[in-house]
Amino acid sequence: MDTLKIFCPATIANVSCGFDVLGVALDAVGDEMVVHKRTKKGISITKLEGQELPTETHLNVAGVAGLALLEQSDYQGGFDIEIYKKIKAGSGIGSSAASSAGAVWTMNELLGRPFSMAKLVEFAMEGERLASGVAHADNVAPALFGGFTLVRSYNPLDIIEIPFPSQLFATVIHPQIEVKTADSRKILKTSISLQDGIKQWGNVGGLIAGLFLEDYALIGRSLQDHIIEPIRSILIPGFDNLKSESLKAGALGCGISGSGPSIFAFSKGLETAQNVGEAMKKIYQNIGVDYDVHVSKINSQGIKILD
Repeated sequence: MDTLKIFCPATIANVSCGFDVLGVALDAVGDEMVVHKRTKKGISITKLEGQELPTETHLNVAGVAGLALLEQSDYQGGFDIEIYKKIKAGSGIGSSAASSAGAVWTMNELLGRPFSMAKLVEFAMEGERLASGVAHADNVAPALFGGFTLVRSYNPLDIIEIPFPSQLFATVIHPQIEVKTADSRKILKTSISLQDGIKQWGNVGGLIAGLFLEDYALIGRSLQDHIIEPIRSILIPGFDNLKSESLKAGALGCGISGSGPSIFAFSKGLETAQNVGEAMKKIYQNIGVDYDVHVSKINSQGIKILD
């Protein structure tokens, strides 16, 4: 194979209580990429549609992630990359992660899979470093592995795949405002109280247990963020009201997706997830903010090859 076309999923990072360590892949929205293997060394972004983003290799997250892979590869050639952005930059559902993860996954396939999935996460994290200033893995890991992932450790990198109940659905609303991850990180506190830490650790453990046990009520009780959400929510218009109405509509829990401004909710069953979407729409219709809504099952596969 010299060419592959792939779908790389959008992702929800943090999942309320798991800042920088928890993430989940979505099925209903993602980017498409076409990667061509070539004899000339290096990487070129030959086409980028859907968003106004840099095409210079060292300024594009796919290019930077791909170069990280090439530096550790025996391959003496290079790659041309076409990116068709369906995930809006600054949306909070892993736009930069999709480009980074999609590039390295496809390059690895074209080279005969010389690198492990964990190693691909490390390469993709370099794209995240360019995008946000921090090489975090909570978006790229689920994009690559699919489903829910837990980053147990960053040094050394240790990623754990978490099972989840089959009737768990996500509803994501993206208000048409941009919140850059780098800016959203700047407002966060660098220390927390022991009391808040205890609450947060309990919820992370509860969420993981709920996913394993397929205990929807436990999942809902654990989707609480006592550290990040109170700060970041001030950047998102209508957040408190939208969260309240989502829960009234039947959502198990609701929180900020990544650094925002997208807001996610988990529900048991597609019908409830759709009802939550309708409740979310009304909030932004009332305050006059444009939005996109995605109702999605959990993507268990991650990146997929397209015909």
